[in-house]
Amino acid sequence: MEDQAEELRSLMKDRDDAALSDKHEPIGRNSRKTRIITITSGKGGVGKTNVATNMAIAYGQMGKRVILIDADLGLANVNVMMNLIPQYNLYHVIRKQKKMSEIILETDYGIRLVAGASGFSKIANMNEEERNSFISEMYTLSDADIIIIDTSAGVSKNVLGFVAAADEVVVVTTPEPTSITDAYGIIKIIATEVDNLNINLKMIVNRVGSSIEGKRVADRMTSIAAQFLNLKVEYLGFIYDDPLVSQSVLRQKPFFVVDPKSKASVCLKHIVSRIEKTEFPETEGIGRFVRKLFGRNWD
Repeated sequence: MEDQAEELRSLMKDRDDAALSDKHEPIGRNSRKTRIITITSGKGGVGKTNVATNMAIAYGQMGKRVILIDADLGLANVNVMMNLIPQYNLYHVIRKQKKMSEIILETDYGIRLVAGASGFSKIANMNEEERNSFISEMYTLSDADIIIIDTSAGVSKNVLGFVAAADEVVVVTTPEPTSITDAYGIIKIIATEVDNLNINLKMIVNRVGSSIEGKRVADRMTSIAAQFLNLKVEYLGFIYDDPLVSQSVLRQKPFFVVDPKSKASVCLKHIVSRIEKTEFPETEGIGRFVRKLFGRNWD
């Protein structure tokens, strides 16, 4: 693995990177399938939603068509990060009150947002008619290059569903012992509950004081997962403990936009670049996602 700290030092000097310009130019749909990335964590408070939101914006500034789905159906808060007040959300789609196209929000950050349904966590209990309708609406998202799904923290049927259906799953943790324990816990449940031995599992260590700390945590986790779960977990990189992040949350503006050259932003850019270097099977996409999410073959 390349020395991320060295790459970050180089990136911090680059003040003219066009990929971080404020101008977003949507590109036409290309031949690649939609790439679906689920962001999850073993516990709350590790920065999962911040990572998902800012990762989506980083992809958007690369010229990708990005849809960010707030799949925390209990405490949806991605919209809070961007100071948006959605009038409609997934609840209205599930209940056939609105079409997906009617609830998607265009943001000021070059991405689209599908708002979650605060206080509503019964997606698994939809009746047949609601399920069929919801599946049809999910297919309308296939014009995106990237779909990033922010799940709730911890383990639930909803979380495992989004994990099993994604092309890639990113577990966010911090160096705190409780966070590491909970991250291992969700990785263990994924290994035992998700029927996919080739699941593409990755890890980000958030709020680190140094590159050494991030690598130490990642090495420990990847080693244990390999030894006891026979599961490969790829270390994507770390994000520095940057005061700008908490300041940005208070301002309700993503840190990647507040200062694209901050330590946290440059870390995230490095992580996105690493993901982009990883190929995913051409058979993946929104069709597979929907089939896996609902546990049956929908033709």
